[in-house]
Amino acid sequence: MSEKTLSVASVDPLEIYGANNKYLNLIKSYFPELKITARGEQIKVNGEESQILKFEEKVEEIVNYLHRFNSLSVNQVDRILKDEMVLDAKDAPNTDIILYGTNGQPIKARTLNQRRMIKSINHNDVIFAVGPAGTGKTYTAVALAVRALKNKEVKRIILTRPAVEAGENLGFLPGDLKEKLDPYLQPLYDALRDMIPPEKLAYYLESGTIQIAPLAFMRGRTLDRAFVILDEAQNTTHAQMKMFLTRMGASAKFIVTGDASQIDLPRKQISGLKEALRILQNIEGIDTIYLEENDVIRHQLVKNIIRAYDKQEKDESNHKD
Repeated sequence: MSEKTLSVASVDPLEIYGANNKYLNLIKSYFPELKITARGEQIKVNGEESQILKFEEKVEEIVNYLHRFNSLSVNQVDRILKDEMVLDAKDAPNTDIILYGTNGQPIKARTLNQRRMIKSINHNDVIFAVGPAGTGKTYTAVALAVRALKNKEVKRIILTRPAVEAGENLGFLPGDLKEKLDPYLQPLYDALRDMIPPEKLAYYLESGTIQIAPLAFMRGRTLDRAFVILDEAQNTTHAQMKMFLTRMGASAKFIVTGDASQIDLPRKQISGLKEALRILQNIEGIDTIYLEENDVIRHQLVKNIIRAYDKQEKDESNHKD
């Protein structure tokens, strides 16, 4: 008789065991000769060495599947245990894939500059991703944050935006402060829903593992072991941008996204994003990725719209000169 203790610390144990231990009980049914006891991240196994090795192999396969597809079901566990889980060629490793979202959908870099974002965040603690609407800068940033959380590189994700009105007035919107601000933060919620199952996302939001808040709520905080994204940064002031960047704590990653062509600040107000790009350009550990119209992944017309507006702005600038 042998005894071995396995660790499933790389994932949430509840995802491996299932609600009411339904996955764990299924696994146990395939190994009736073994005595299996699971507590937290540890699984203790007693029995014949050959059976323990086979059990360890299957648990590893299940963990790898969960890492890869971010979801698990009774049917999938059953197929893995029966050696029926054969991946298609399209599921072969792909360096562009950031993570697998809900329903196993691959979330990956789709343009050259999105790939640069992935490479850059591996070597820098602060990156600026700047470009027009539809280039996937925010979506890619959120995917990188979720991957870091999933891999336990950070303990929490913080997503923030300045609550600047684009022609609307917050005071006239119904509801309390949260209800007034949520529409401004909706793109961040949308991205998260693509990447994290609903029940798990609700838990993360409730426990504070993922926090979504207006930029003003960042004041006075030190953000350790966190992946922090500042979205719509073109609408920050000098003071807001400086305040945000100086929140950085130990083992943190910051991504700042923005579109310098869509500034909603008062006419004479300097954009904190534009200023930061100039001031911080030569600091080691800070990188800037400029996304362009070729990175637009929305409807083809979006590229044409951006091109037309850029031409109009250049014509107006030349006319003023």
